Amino acid sequence: MPIIKSAIERVKTNEKANAKNTAQLSKMRTAVKKFENAKTADADNTEEMYRLAVSAIDKAQSKGLIKANKAARDKSRMAARLAK
Repeated sequence: MPIIKSAIERVKTNEKANAKNTAQLSKMRTAVKKFENAKTADADNTEEMYRLAVSAIDKAQSKGLIKANKAARDKSRMAARLAK
């Protein structure tokens, strides 16, 4: 544990940011999995799940949690899967 006050504050800030980033990434992964499960089960709300998943990916990319190329790759794969 740090002794200097600014370092103590930095540790608290980093823990908060880590929790927020982890939650955001988890939301993104969950949305993608829900889309995959809906597509596999031939559900009638597949397009809505696709939109939610793309939105979650865009949000994660805008916050710097994933890189732009990964976001584009994931969206492209989902679009191809939706079109099948």
